[in-house]
Amino acid sequence: MAQFGFENDIHSILKLDMPITNGPMARWQRKASSSSASSLNALSPGKSAGVSLGSSKTPSKTPGKNKKSTPSKVGGDRYIPTRNSKQMDVASFLLSKENEPVDTNNATGTSESQKAWSIALNGYNIEDAKILHLGGKPLNAPEGYQNNLKVLYSQGATPASVKKTRYISSTPDRILDAPELRNDFYLNLLDWSSRNILAVALHNSVYLLDATQGDVTLLMTLEREEDYICSLSWTKEGTYLAIGTSDCKIQLWDVYNQKRLRSMNSHTSRVVSLSWNDHVLSSGSRSGHIHHHDVRVADHHIATLTGHTQEVCGLQWSPDGRYLASGGNDNMVYVWPRVQEGSQPVRSLSEHQGAVKALAWCPWQPNLLASGGGTSDRHIRIWNVNSGSCISSLDTQSQVSSLVFAPNYKELVSAHGYAHNNVVIWKYPALTRVAELNGHEDRVLSLILSPDASTVATVAGDETIRLWKSFEMDPVKKAKEGLVKSTRGAISQSIR
Repeated sequence: MAQFGFENDIHSILKLDMPITNGPMARWQRKASSSSASSLNALSPGKSAGVSLGSSKTPSKTPGKNKKSTPSKVGGDRYIPTRNSKQMDVASFLLSKENEPVDTNNATGTSESQKAWSIALNGYNIEDAKILHLGGKPLNAPEGYQNNLKVLYSQGATPASVKKTRYISSTPDRILDAPELRNDFYLNLLDWSSRNILAVALHNSVYLLDATQGDVTLLMTLEREEDYICSLSWTKEGTYLAIGTSDCKIQLWDVYNQKRLRSMNSHTSRVVSLSWNDHVLSSGSRSGHIHHHDVRVADHHIATLTGHTQEVCGLQWSPDGRYLASGGNDNMVYVWPRVQEGSQPVRSLSEHQGAVKALAWCPWQPNLLASGGGTSDRHIRIWNVNSGSCISSLDTQSQVSSLVFAPNYKELVSAHGYAHNNVVIWKYPALTRVAELNGHEDRVLSLILSPDASTVATVAGDETIRLWKSFEMDPVKKAKEGLVKSTRGAISQSIR
């Protein structure tokens, strides 16, 4: 008999999810039956009318007090069950069993055995009696669905805060005719002053374009028809223009008074490259020699640099005036010190396999130099002149005729001849292609950046000059930089 009693206890424990039929009557049921019985039998309020179905009886009055019982409505109170410790242990076991990871290999057998045990013990399958069952993977939201709560609870960047990619027009802002332009790779026929005046050499004449007003002025013309202009270079202030010619001379002009100040003779062949460093003008010629000229004194020729064996077609002083970079038709790049520090090169860079005309110093890193090779090389190389190492190299698949850094977006711009005849914008220092500017029908000979660094001007063998507005700053960023500059100016004035 004890065995049957134990089985009955186990059976009652496992039937937790079933309705309780043999337990004590709920309190609200007792009160409901009490009120219905009193209405039928017209019993007095002081008598007890609620009879418990269990073994114990609940008194209708509070012990020790002779007061009427509190009237109640049907369903007006909650049922508080009582469970023994065995029931809690079983419930804890079942909960922990549900949280265990499922063995995929034995999942089918386990589910079948659980179903069999449930039917044997309860008389039905518990899974079929569940009101709500949550399972499976959550469904993805349909395409195009917008969650309004994303603004409040998402930490990701909203579309309004995503950085926009700037638009770079593939067509030039302006196209100017340049008749009688010499289609010579080694010449430097274009320069842009700090006062927004663009100078261009057309055969034996120099023309000035006021980029602000749009006016064109003829500055000078060589006396002999067979002579031609080889190079141009503005001073830092933008008031004087140096002109190198094919008759081995350098002319210095006061632009605003349209007056030639002096003519300097020292070279024995045409002067194809010029670069200013304060009052010192450096010039490179077909002989391979580089001359330094102090324009303040009568005896202007103060030093000669010898290293190149062929024409010096590229010449650039660094922004801080510490180094002079020269490139030649002998495929060499030399880095020279200041005039006071001697006439021996600091670095000799020989990795290029073609003529090096394209040279550009990085404005925000003065020790970095970019150089570009001709048709036999086609590479852009970035150098650290302090160590003499090549930081990066890129094969452009086209002749590199000119280079310039664009500081507004920290990019590098290259002009190309054969075979692409285009302009390419590169992200620096990754040297990934940002955009291509196509339109010239012949090789691009030179390019130069405007004083505000927003526009690049290119001149090509198709006798056209094209202005590309590819680096205009974002108005918000421009306003912030203007505020910073004005603050710095106020601080400097207060210090003075």
